[in-house]
Amino acid sequence: MLETANRIGYELSQKGSETFRVFNPYTQSELDGDFAVATAEEVDLAVEKASSAWKVYRSVSGRQKAIFLRAIAGELEALGDTLIDRVMQETALPRGRVEGERGRTCGQLRLFADMVEEGSWVNAIIDTAMPDRKPLPRVDIRNMLQSTGPVVVFTASNFPLAFSTAGGDTASALAAGCPVIVKAHASHAGTNALVSGAILKAAREAGLPDGVFSSIQDSGIRAGTQLVQHPGVKSVAFTGSFQGGLALYRAAQQREEPIPVFAEMGSVNPVFLLPAKLKADPQGMAKQIADSVNLGAGQFCTNPGIVVLLDTPETEYFVAALKNAFSELIPSVMLNKGIYENYQRARAHCLNVTGTQVEFIQPSGQNELWQAYPAVASTSGNNFLAQPALQEEVFGPFTLLVRCSSKDELLQVAASFQGQLTATIFASDHEFGEWNALPAELEEKVGRLILNGVPTGVEVGHAMQHGGPFPAATDSRFTSVGSAAIRRFARPVAFQNWPEAWLPAELKDHNPLGIVRFVNGKWVLP
Repeated sequence: MLETANRIGYELSQKGSETFRVFNPYTQSELDGDFAVATAEEVDLAVEKASSAWKVYRSVSGRQKAIFLRAIAGELEALGDTLIDRVMQETALPRGRVEGERGRTCGQLRLFADMVEEGSWVNAIIDTAMPDRKPLPRVDIRNMLQSTGPVVVFTASNFPLAFSTAGGDTASALAAGCPVIVKAHASHAGTNALVSGAILKAAREAGLPDGVFSSIQDSGIRAGTQLVQHPGVKSVAFTGSFQGGLALYRAAQQREEPIPVFAEMGSVNPVFLLPAKLKADPQGMAKQIADSVNLGAGQFCTNPGIVVLLDTPETEYFVAALKNAFSELIPSVMLNKGIYENYQRARAHCLNVTGTQVEFIQPSGQNELWQAYPAVASTSGNNFLAQPALQEEVFGPFTLLVRCSSKDELLQVAASFQGQLTATIFASDHEFGEWNALPAELEEKVGRLILNGVPTGVEVGHAMQHGGPFPAATDSRFTSVGSAAIRRFARPVAFQNWPEAWLPAELKDHNPLGIVRFVNGKWVLP
């Protein structure tokens, strides 16, 4: 039986009478489950429990946290088709995509488990005392990262597992030693209920304190706003729209004690096609870009929304091939009605901008489904520079071709972009020298710069950077994907003249945990 109550630590809670239901986007029918909207009292209780749990959980060993994280992954896998089927019902995503996303989610959890079990992530730095140093002696100072406190995670609409209840934000916060309060996405409350139950089962079995994890439900913004403004919350993680992320960021800055909001807010991910590379294989590049634009019905934050190229005779071959590739795409049902309507609205807005022309739109007929019909438009480089509205993200299977009259104009277009998650350059080897100003310009704009590959497909590893300058994210120094995401929920603490017995294990002289440390200006292996 699917639990529809809020989960306040280990308690199921339904103190109010207000409920909501979830829709199947494919059939547009209601799914089973009357999900309880959290009351203000329940939100307060979740934060109070998280604050109490933090006093214990912050000191839990890396090994015990690793057991917890691996147990969550095991519980998710043990849900089997019960989880897969519910995700499919709530999102209209195909089975293969959902199974792959579950695998990614479990892989993330195990990645962080391995990292905290090994322990070097705390970045231990030791400057030992130098009492005889002249003209002044040096005191003993030791420094390491420690958890910051309860984290609120807002789950994403487009990744119901990997960026949601047990996704990367939750995994990295728990790995850092921070209790998590999830604000569930109203479009997949059933998925959240199943995953939340798995997390809490793993927490109980690991002997962790009540409040290390909670799940709050709301079909609107009240509970989320209350969480962000609660003095017991110490940071926020968000994946979603620019408007939603900015609203949370502003709410957090209005608190008596402002807190960081790590918001990943989308991107148009410009792709630059240099002429020699384009001339060599216009059809192959058109197919590659069309597939990337339409991946997941264009509902990835890394879909290429703008393609920039020189307006040459070869460009016409590429445009014709791109139209043909788009004509072969199969429209997909979008995640929910709101996303479908926003796509229709944003696409129409872009197509109505002065100087923009339609290259291809799949005919929709009498479309009663929430299907995203792929489209391509184009404009000149000069018009793109004159119309800032053309930089706005169209979340769905849409891309805009920007046809530049010269190399200088193309570089001006590159310079005009706001912060992005990614930028891509397709170039032949002999073009690198001639176009070296382009990557130099784009490095200032993005978190990830790609050569000869599409931006969709974000590897979960140690080197990944998934974030970028504003407005792609609220803090370009951090990533929301990969092991470095843990740094969002930790801060450095220095211990000066501290006796050995009172130091954390990571900073003791004999290095009992056997971690890599930076001692007196040199990296020291265990």
